Amino acid sequence: MVTFATRSNADLIDLNYEKWKTDSTSVDERWQAFFEGFELALASAPTSKATKGSSAQLTSSGAKQMNVSSLIYAYRSLGHTQAKINPLSEFTPSNPNLEIGEFGLSDADLEATFDSGHFLDGQPLKLRDLIEALRKTYCSSIGYEYIHMQNTEARRWIQSKIEPLQGSIDFSDKIKIRILRKVFAAEAFESFIHTRYSGQKRFSLEGGETLIPCLDNVLEHCGRLGIKEVVMGMAHRGRLNVLANTLKKSYEFIFEEFGDSYIPDTVGGDGDVKYHLGYEKVIETKEGHYVEIRLASNPSHLEAVNPVVEGKARARQRILNDTNRDKVLPVLVHGDAAFAGQGIVTEVLNSSQLPGYRTGGTLHIIVNNQIGFTTTPKEARSTRYCTDVAKMIEAPIFHVNGDDPLAVVYVTMLAIEYRQKFNADVVIDMYCYRKHGHNEADEPMFTNPELYDKISKHPPVSEILTNRLIEDGTLSKEEIEKLRSEYENSLANSLERVKKSAEAQIQVKKALAGSNAIFQPKYSFEPVNTSVSKDVLETVVQGLTGLPPHIKPNRKIKRFLDNRKTAFDNNEPIDWAYGEALAFGTLLHQGTPVRLSGQDSERGTFSHRHAVIHDVKTDERYVPLLNIDKDQARFCVYNSLLSEAAVLGFDFGYSLDYPRMLCIWEAQFGDFANGAQVIIDQFIVPSESKWGRVSGIVMLLPHGYEGQGPEHSSARLERFLQSCAEDNIQVCNMTTPAQYFHVLRRQMMREFRKPLVIMSPKSMLRLKDAASPWKDFETGSFQEVIDDDQATVSKTKRVILCSGKVYYDLLNKRNELKDKSAAIIRVEQLYPLHTDKLQELAKKYSKATSIIWCQEESQNMGAYTFIAPRLETIFGKKPIYAGRDESASPAVGVAALHKKELAQFLEDAFTL
Repeated sequence: MVTFATRSNADLIDLNYEKWKTDSTSVDERWQAFFEGFELALASAPTSKATKGSSAQLTSSGAKQMNVSSLIYAYRSLGHTQAKINPLSEFTPSNPNLEIGEFGLSDADLEATFDSGHFLDGQPLKLRDLIEALRKTYCSSIGYEYIHMQNTEARRWIQSKIEPLQGSIDFSDKIKIRILRKVFAAEAFESFIHTRYSGQKRFSLEGGETLIPCLDNVLEHCGRLGIKEVVMGMAHRGRLNVLANTLKKSYEFIFEEFGDSYIPDTVGGDGDVKYHLGYEKVIETKEGHYVEIRLASNPSHLEAVNPVVEGKARARQRILNDTNRDKVLPVLVHGDAAFAGQGIVTEVLNSSQLPGYRTGGTLHIIVNNQIGFTTTPKEARSTRYCTDVAKMIEAPIFHVNGDDPLAVVYVTMLAIEYRQKFNADVVIDMYCYRKHGHNEADEPMFTNPELYDKISKHPPVSEILTNRLIEDGTLSKEEIEKLRSEYENSLANSLERVKKSAEAQIQVKKALAGSNAIFQPKYSFEPVNTSVSKDVLETVVQGLTGLPPHIKPNRKIKRFLDNRKTAFDNNEPIDWAYGEALAFGTLLHQGTPVRLSGQDSERGTFSHRHAVIHDVKTDERYVPLLNIDKDQARFCVYNSLLSEAAVLGFDFGYSLDYPRMLCIWEAQFGDFANGAQVIIDQFIVPSESKWGRVSGIVMLLPHGYEGQGPEHSSARLERFLQSCAEDNIQVCNMTTPAQYFHVLRRQMMREFRKPLVIMSPKSMLRLKDAASPWKDFETGSFQEVIDDDQATVSKTKRVILCSGKVYYDLLNKRNELKDKSAAIIRVEQLYPLHTDKLQELAKKYSKATSIIWCQEESQNMGAYTFIAPRLETIFGKKPIYAGRDESASPAVGVAALHKKELAQFLEDAFTL
């Protein structure tokens, strides 16, 4: 007989029994019948003589035993609401839903003995003792939230770890002393900086110093569990302390950064403030293990670094061949207000178990200051906890009192073990406080007087911990003072060395060894031979167009593949998607891996790519680009979650740590990049200048005006061009599949890496005029500027410069007018602008009387404002503008108006 009344379903039975008692119709008919039969059996069960008058015997299996089971379940579910997790709270929190009266029990039952069920392996306990054990387990310095998880094995695992301890954390004296040392190190660092560099911003960790022993334990426990690398991201609060005491960045170098005359030479560009910089270090743990920790550089945009860290971790896992994803651990340190408030947190959590983005689980550590700048929790969120958003992925959440470092270290060990076992995210919510204002020059008493009056009277965590260790006999008062003075003296000695410039320079050079800045050759227009032999092309085409016999594709897809094979066999021109596939295939053939991710990237937004073939009967997937050659590199293509910021951030992070891979993010439409603007502005555009972090990320942004309205017409080309300086990124708006082929191959064949932003086509994907002959793939290289091979120099009176799809509109207009006096020059790469090539053309067409810049975008958009002054310098005259008028919206919403505007500016291009 099949039944759901099994021991493994006890939690589910408890939950549904509570629902049934409140409203019998709230559970389905099977549950109703089960509980009706259960209570009927209880009501009619005879009382054994052996149980009468014997308090040592278990209470009969009556209703009260069921009520006790419900009480146990309630503590597992709600015990965290009574946990002493807030160091600033003067009272022990209470929850009336945990009062015994809520479960049909009374004080008269406290001496009765009940089965403890799963809680203590069925051990019989007096109700009084059972409640005490539940309170110690679930209502101490740690509040466990895990009943929301539907994975029964995971819930049982957590219970098996925490319930036998009944709240008792028994560390050896050696570990307790190490924890105290880390607390002293954290406090001494903050106190020293506060005294020596008064008034300077450092975003102090004071009030949350327990983060340092927490992170120390992360590295120690990673070593024990075989984790080789930690990839970490965190905002500015406490970052300097973490750099000094976790990543072992020298005190001397940090003090140098506080100096008024300090000029960083860790990067070749503009640099960044000291609490944004990244660092890398191999740490030897106390048990002799080696763990490499990589702290990502980050901007002030809170939580924006999260997807970057995930991408870096995924890249490191690939480099280490960590297919189980248990050798590289992503660690994200959050603030409470940011974790609850920033949407990118949700996006990253949502990506955590997706095939293209999972990293085997992330350890989230929230430094819960209980305030965001001046905003209190009740003003900042609609939930009880800042961590409630993590319940969407059923992550266990461990709330813990930051004034109890032993408890924090314990839950850190528990969290890492959970991550390793279940390959899933886990959250530590460390309740603490922020001793000063948002920064050290900020006055918090203006807006939060009651809170900061309480903080001013609160003892530091070191005082609380030392009292505890003296009380339990771990250390004497004299031994503790000796430990404290070690850190104070070390800091003072480091400062003295900084004051001696010669010694300081030695220390600075040592510190640079941990910098994650990368120095690379300057940008160059030196041509790169990106052509491919016909034999290689044939190999790639065979891989792209062949299918195993058992794969039965959609008939249209079969025709799509056959047409590709025919185009090669008959030497017919090929379209944009084919050119892309050839670029990918030839790179894979030569050993360069390729990753493409984005919304609907497998098929392509415009049904043009079909990188994955699906069997019409079985839905089996077949990826032609994985079948080019037996020795080829790996190709990955992923349909992403419906997110821009998180996915672009992830792929950017991947590109940082795996530079030999062509890493591409594709927007569904170009203006979807709006949703990733913070990643573009704070990471992709300035990362080399700010942090010396080099990326070759490619962004494909479908762009083009085809009468489809304000949305999805423009990829906001002007925004990228406005951000161009110091050869930081490349911006291209190309006109042929061959150019696309060569630019993708060029991206991986130069000695330097720069982000590449491509205004990719829509209607031009299938435009026959834009198709490229096979010879363009077998010879040559990418052309930043393309001259007009149809123009006659002596007859040219008008030079029209343009970029992208509008070239074909101009070509058709010239043919319509039969105009022999206009040369049309294509600027395929807008930045870095190949001025030498343009100067050659200016000299060639020096007799021309009119210089025109033509674009399909509005005058205040597109490339005009960027390129006009540069063309004026090159050609000696200001170019005449031919394009749409200035507008607030990117494009008109009526097709007729679109056509009218197009006709007008094409006319202008040949007549103004």
